[in-house]
Amino acid sequence: MIKIAINNMQEAIGLTGELEGLFQAIADKAAALEGYSQGEISIALVDNEQIRDLNKMYRGIDEPTDVLSFPMDDEIWGDIIISTDKVISQAEEYGHSLERELGFLVVHGILHLLGYDHQTPEEEAVMRQKEEKILTELKLSRE
Repeated sequence: MIKIAINNMQEAIGLTGELEGLFQAIADKAAALEGYSQGEISIALVDNEQIRDLNKMYRGIDEPTDVLSFPMDDEIWGDIIISTDKVISQAEEYGHSLERELGFLVVHGILHLLGYDHQTPEEEAVMRQKEEKILTELKLSRE
């Protein structure tokens, strides 16, 4: 089982047991897909100001982003930082639920922790296929 620690540092989206269960289900699906039986992930939910500061510090980009991933190793996969302000605006922009957008960003972040990227069209295609497989299996389709 994948161990998840959630650090809720925002007030835009209430962190419910249902969302915590969703994060766990996503981590477990990703682990199964990639052949892992254990690992640890830290997920921080923040606002745009907090993620902007981190994006500037670590990537040199002075603007908020939706998700940042900081990979570590096979045992401690790493940290995922998600802007819930971005979750809300992107869910509205794409016309789907907050759960779907939040789920997508968690999957996206986990795949980055596991070494996937989207710098080339080929890498992006592989990553998108894996994201959609996990989200579809968890019934988090685009609405």
